[in-house]
Amino acid sequence: MKRYQLSKLYILEKKSVREIAKLLHCSENKINYWLAKFGIPKRSIADAAYLKWNPNGDPFSPASIKNSQDAFLYGLGLGLYWGEGNKSNRVSVRIGSTDPMLIKSFLGFLRTVYKIDTQRVRFGLQIFSEMSPKKALTFWCKHLNVSPGQFYKKLVVTPTRAQETYRKKIQHGVVTLYFNNKKLRDTICRTIQNIDGVLLELKPR
Repeated sequence: MKRYQLSKLYILEKKSVREIAKLLHCSENKINYWLAKFGIPKRSIADAAYLKWNPNGDPFSPASIKNSQDAFLYGLGLGLYWGEGNKSNRVSVRIGSTDPMLIKSFLGFLRTVYKIDTQRVRFGLQIFSEMSPKKALTFWCKHLNVSPGQFYKKLVVTPTRAQETYRKKIQHGVVTLYFNNKKLRDTICRTIQNIDGVLLELKPR
């Protein structure tokens, strides 16, 4: 085994130990031995799982701030996630609201600032039992400009017990946006934690 050969397979081509062992017709223990001998650090379980689900690399790419409109959208998206996002979930970017403009704005933030493929975004819908699931789904698809196939099939239906004013407020239900990527979630959360530094970056280049 040559170091450059193992580095090429494991680091550059991002093959797993199992894949390399199969390719070279040897045991996984032997590959692990050579990794340790050459001082090539093994991926953590979390890194290995992330690579498995993202074989082509990160499904996002941070864009540079080019103008005041980009800066505004950047600040808006961070503010929305800071105030409304589900930060306790550690594996995905999640934000829910009854307001289609809020969800649409955050979707635009992800698309413009992080260049995500919006086809990978999923949505959950929660409605009251008196609401029409079909009408609620049609409403959100139209206002978010997304397809019904991006919504999880199982709707959350809540028995109607809320006060009249609250029911009016959420007459189309509550939508939660999901982008299942831990690395992007961590990136956004770290940016918010370092908000003083972010403010300096918002100036268009």
